[in-house]
Amino acid sequence: MRFSRGLVAGVAVASVLTTAACTSDSSDADPTPSPTTSTAAAPANLTFGVVGPAPVQRAFRATVDAWNLDPERIDVVIKSWADRATMRTDVEAGAPLPDVFMASRADLSWLLENDYTQPVDELLDERGVEFGDTYSRDALEALSADDRLQCMPYGVTPQVIYYNKRLVDFDRMRERGLDVPDADASGWSFDQFAAAAEFASRPARNTKGVQIAPTIQGLSPFIQSGGGTVFDDPEDPTSLTFSSDGSKDALERTLELLRNPQVTLDETQLSQASALRWFLRGRLGMIVGDRSLTPTLRERSNLDFDVMPMPRLDGAATVGDVTALCMSAKTESPGLSADFMLHELSADWVGLVAATGYLQPANVEVALSDDFLQPGRRPEHAAFFNSSVRSMSVPPLIDTLPKLEETVAPALQQMVYGVGVLDLDALTTQVDDESKAILDPDSVSDSPSPSDSPTPSG
Repeated sequence: MRFSRGLVAGVAVASVLTTAACTSDSSDADPTPSPTTSTAAAPANLTFGVVGPAPVQRAFRATVDAWNLDPERIDVVIKSWADRATMRTDVEAGAPLPDVFMASRADLSWLLENDYTQPVDELLDERGVEFGDTYSRDALEALSADDRLQCMPYGVTPQVIYYNKRLVDFDRMRERGLDVPDADASGWSFDQFAAAAEFASRPARNTKGVQIAPTIQGLSPFIQSGGGTVFDDPEDPTSLTFSSDGSKDALERTLELLRNPQVTLDETQLSQASALRWFLRGRLGMIVGDRSLTPTLRERSNLDFDVMPMPRLDGAATVGDVTALCMSAKTESPGLSADFMLHELSADWVGLVAATGYLQPANVEVALSDDFLQPGRRPEHAAFFNSSVRSMSVPPLIDTLPKLEETVAPALQQMVYGVGVLDLDALTTQVDDESKAILDPDSVSDSPSPSDSPTPSG
């Protein structure tokens, strides 16, 4: 079963935006609409499912405690999971979904296919949520299907470049006449990124410049930045398009750096420790990550780091995900659940969760606040997280992406780590052909298995 996202332009969502606009123009409108009270019999309590590390869960508990202080409200009980994979495993094993729960857009197809959720647009519209003013259209689109807003944006995770300021020292590079971004630059070119990687690579100190994962997600920002495409259709793909002219050209430019063993970690080094470990030890100049990586890096007091957007080959591009608050299709009281969602979506409580350092809020007001930017703390240029949202793309709304990554992994690893002459034509064609077995199995049901095809030599 496949779903069409649409432009958050279904009748229901368009009505939401129109109603919000009309409300803001009315001189008699209440600027802070009161939650709508459900007329159905009230349940004994509501449940709230949260996902994340301990500091995030403590912050959510504080928001729930604030809700429960009001004796007029139905108490909310928290159900927590360390990560989304554990939550999904529990649900697939029969555990009930909480009335309101956190979810990743990556799981939205699974949620919809199993009828686990119900749309939230009309319920939140009735409660005065300012969709168009407070949330980006892209975030709303990402959580829309069947012309309805299925879940409410809560966080965004654009990928950026984290860099070690002692290894990637722009001032010293500038003194040596190397190509570096200006101090007030809003981004940097791929050539500047490559120069930084080469500068950070110091064989005498056993340091390397950069590590980019040889995965679809890892290579996608470079393909898109260079004018290529990753899928043949952004909503209903039947194949990857690594072998298209634009994608292949972008990969050729990118792999010139990534295949340089003097600059990037090799497979032997990665078998000894992950790229993150190398970065934490001060032995790797740059690594890709989203905002949730920040608290881990802050734990190393001697690690001086900052962030930059993903480098541009031609245009700005990055990838990421959208996290959301969803409502269970089986909640006994949708109205009460929507009231609680409204509470959790308020700027004060989102700010409390953002202050843990893990969350990049989808709420624009909070994203621009000190709760998120945290001036005086690393990274200094946290504003780049926000500017990267504008160039962030999300994968198609399908539930086979993990299997797709697994299927094409050997070819992509050969593409990045293979020795000798790179046969990019053969490898990109192999990647695209193998992807069809996952994305469009009917098209290859009568054809030989991709695994039967010879793998190009390095």
